Amino acid sequence: MSHEGVSKTVFMYGFVTGYARKAMYIQDITHHKDRATIEHRLKVLNFYDRYGPEATKEAFSVSRSTVFLWKSKLNAKQGRLSSLAPGDRAPKTKRTRNVSEVITSFIVAERTKHYRLGKDKLAELLIPICARAGLACPSTSTVGRILSDLKAQGRLSKYQRLGVDARTGRLHERGNKPKLKKERRGSYRPERAGDLVQMDCVIKFVNGIRRYVISAIDYDSEFAFSMGYSSLSSARAKDFLHKFIRVAPFEVKRVQTDNGSEFYKLFHEACTDLNLTHYWNYPKRPTMNAKIERYNRTVQEEFVDWHLDDLSYDIGSFNYQLMDWVLWYNTVRPHHTLKLKSPMRALLDALQLTNRQSNMLWTDTAYD
Repeated sequence: MSHEGVSKTVFMYGFVTGYARKAMYIQDITHHKDRATIEHRLKVLNFYDRYGPEATKEAFSVSRSTVFLWKSKLNAKQGRLSSLAPGDRAPKTKRTRNVSEVITSFIVAERTKHYRLGKDKLAELLIPICARAGLACPSTSTVGRILSDLKAQGRLSKYQRLGVDARTGRLHERGNKPKLKKERRGSYRPERAGDLVQMDCVIKFVNGIRRYVISAIDYDSEFAFSMGYSSLSSARAKDFLHKFIRVAPFEVKRVQTDNGSEFYKLFHEACTDLNLTHYWNYPKRPTMNAKIERYNRTVQEEFVDWHLDDLSYDIGSFNYQLMDWVLWYNTVRPHHTLKLKSPMRALLDALQLTNRQSNMLWTDTAYD
């Protein structure tokens, strides 16, 4: 409801006698969290001016003093409707927790020596201590509240996670990673090529050597792309994302991945920079990424498992041969789900891309 809409609502109620002029300057309450309460109180004020205090108390259980209080608030705020919102009901003076120093000293000492002790274990350890001191033993929840109080007072030592700088050898404190708000795909279903691209990584062990093949497939057209890497990180995943966008014969709008570490940080930042929506799978739900899981099986059975030596010892040669296979997969290989058409043929038929072609022929595959 706009400012004008609120004004009309107020005048429909008749507002309060003597406040018509001030109502011209009311504050818009469209998005106020207590809008319903404010409008109800306006209705009570209007009813009061028309029918008096007795009828108002009978109809709304609102006393005359309460009505005068609301009117005085409106008058003090020059008719702003937000003044009718309920105030903070929290007590101004709050009770303080009275805990014996025997208990707090024991908790501080134990948490200093054994930082990971939780409230349930501390509550159990306190039983003999309280018995000897003749004190009532606090419950587990009370111990948890005592821990919060001690942290606020600075009496508990701060737990530090330390790391070693690989270049300088110096110790440094490792902070907690900010929690990333992950967007889930939910019930969204793509309608055309590029609406949703699923990505995943396959790990291969050959003679004690670990290698990685990152792949992507378009949900609608099944256009796919893969590359081998000697290591796995968000930088590698970002590199792969840029390469896929270069070779894809359509505009990529959304990307779906699992919760692997390679799809955090630089990869997620790249999605944001490219205005791509990044969907994350629910944990332990590979069926949400079914297209790429099926493609992973295909690329392994038809190519990767036949070129493991190159993947291990000559990744440049592996990627060079992989590009030939990916071209064949996208332009020649029939797909049952596409009525025995190749992905590129299905794209040309469905989207009439007669004047466009994939840039896959020119991509640089030299990356180790």
